Amino acid sequence: MRDIAVLIFLIGCIGASTYKAWYGVLALAIFSYLNPHAFAWGFVRSLPVYYILFIVVALKTLFTKDRQSIPKDWRIIFFLMLWFYFFITTTQAYMQNIAWTRLWFVSKIFIPFIFTLILINTRKKLYYLIVTIAASIGIIAIKGGIFSILSGFSYRVYGPPKTQFEENNAFAIAVLISIPLIIMWQKQSSSQWIKKTIPFAIPIMYACALSSWSRGALITMVVLTFMLIRHSKHKSLAIPLTVIGGALAIPRLPKSWFNRMHTLETYEEDASAMSRINVWKDGWDHTLDHPFLGSGFEGWRWVSIRDWHSSYVEMFSEHGFIAFGLWISLILGSLISLTRLPKLTRNIDGMEWVTDYCFAIRSSLICYMFGTLFLGLSYWDILYHLVFIAVLIKKFALEELETKNSIKSNTQT
Repeated sequence: MRDIAVLIFLIGCIGASTYKAWYGVLALAIFSYLNPHAFAWGFVRSLPVYYILFIVVALKTLFTKDRQSIPKDWRIIFFLMLWFYFFITTTQAYMQNIAWTRLWFVSKIFIPFIFTLILINTRKKLYYLIVTIAASIGIIAIKGGIFSILSGFSYRVYGPPKTQFEENNAFAIAVLISIPLIIMWQKQSSSQWIKKTIPFAIPIMYACALSSWSRGALITMVVLTFMLIRHSKHKSLAIPLTVIGGALAIPRLPKSWFNRMHTLETYEEDASAMSRINVWKDGWDHTLDHPFLGSGFEGWRWVSIRDWHSSYVEMFSEHGFIAFGLWISLILGSLISLTRLPKLTRNIDGMEWVTDYCFAIRSSLICYMFGTLFLGLSYWDILYHLVFIAVLIKKFALEELETKNSIKSNTQT
């Protein structure tokens, strides 16, 4: 029965993509983050669904007029430079077979972003893309959160199979990244049902992240909560609700959960934490000796004893400091842009959406930065989705601002 349902959904996505190419961008996001066919039990589970959709969208894009040129933004240039730099480091990688396979894997993540940049050419389409990403992760998060509450947080919750956040720690970060997007959805939606339902979904998603038993997720959760309270227009309500939510959740958490979180304070005694520090030192020392090329994809297999367990260490250790500079510039540059844009559009009628969009994407990026301090997810698709969404926010905001200023100027003359 599941196979039939997923197959019908897939056919619907293909049909929508052939009708309008930008629907295909949404469909690709669904199958990237929700990965619905992985929940089937039969033949649909093994279908190359993503590739089928990719081909359909690519063909439709070639013949559609409803598209735009790739935005002129330095982040796109830096992204392409980073991608090309991966090719250079791969040619010199220690683990050649593994490195070339990994490069192809990363390239398959990067290529579909071209569709995002040229097919998402209006603010309305951008809104639906953000909502699709938020809902795709949110559905699994709510399912996991309900299970967590009913089971007394005794079991770890995992992400959708065969996604980049299937593992429990990565899934928790993905859930926290999606929460600001969910809140933006509530603020921008015209549906009263959405506005009234989402406030109940947020605590359940928090419960899901808690039940990952991830120490990195706990740190990220604290940072996210602080940002949400600080940005809230109803702090007098948000703070008491946060305190009440914590008071209700803490007594229900098992003792073993607290024992695991306690290792944040006693990391010197935790073998796992100390081994990560040793790996980071190995990666740093190796990069000092090979500052331009690093060790190549999966270089930890040659340089150290285990995975990097940090996106930052992973990037500079595998590709050197130039690649790291390009990569971190994409993130920090987007944060700066998302901070400045609301100031440009403040008190301009009809542009309140800029503040909501910028806060959501900025908060999600900050969650990524904290959450992946201890997770090697520097090639994570959601990171680059957030960066390109930030590019499109800037493009649409500046275009709308220019239009309004032009109208105002013509009115005055």
